Amino acid sequence: MLIAGLGNPGGRYRGTRHNVGFEVVDLVARRHGLVLSPWKDVADVAEWRRPEGRVWLMKPTTFMNLSGEAVSALVAFYKLDLASVFIVCDDVNLPVGQLRVRPSGSSGGNNGLKSVAASLGTEEFARLRIGVGRGDPARDLADHVLSRFAPEEMSGIDEAVTRAADAVELWIAEGTARVMNAFN
Repeated sequence: MLIAGLGNPGGRYRGTRHNVGFEVVDLVARRHGLVLSPWKDVADVAEWRRPEGRVWLMKPTTFMNLSGEAVSALVAFYKLDLASVFIVCDDVNLPVGQLRVRPSGSSGGNNGLKSVAASLGTEEFARLRIGVGRGDPARDLADHVLSRFAPEEMSGIDEAVTRAADAVELWIAEGTARVMNAFN
C-alpha cells in the first residue's frame, strides 16, 4: 500500500494550504514512530510493516506539479496495484477543514492529482481531499494555495489534519468504502 501526501518540499512551503497532504503523512508517521528518509531523489518515504502488509508513507520532493513522477516511480518499483494507492491532498473547492474521500475521479483542478493521474495513466486511485477554501475569488489561486492559513482557520485545519490521519489509518485497515462512510 502507498499513502502519498502531496505538497511542496522545503521550509518556505511548510504550513501552506498546498501542504496539508504532507502534514497528514507527517502526523501518521509520528503516531507510529516512523521516520521518512530520502528515496531515489524523488520522495521522502517510510516503510510501515502492518498486519495488512507493508505500507509506504510518501511525501514527493518533486514539487506539487510533478508529484506523479514520484508516485509512479514507487508504484513501479514495488509493483503496487493501483487499488492500494491513496493520495492525500488539498482542495480549494471544499470549505476549510472538510474532508472528501473518493475511490477515483478527476483532479478537480489540483495539479498534483493531475500529475499523478498522468503518470499512472489513470484516475482510478483513491484520494482524500482536505478543504482549504477558495478565499477571495479575485486573488490568484496559486497565491492562495501557497499562503498560510488565517488565525481563525487554524483550529479547523488542525482538526482536519487529525481526522485525515485517522481516515488514512482506517483506509489501510478497512478500505475506501468504509472511510467514505465514516468521513464524507
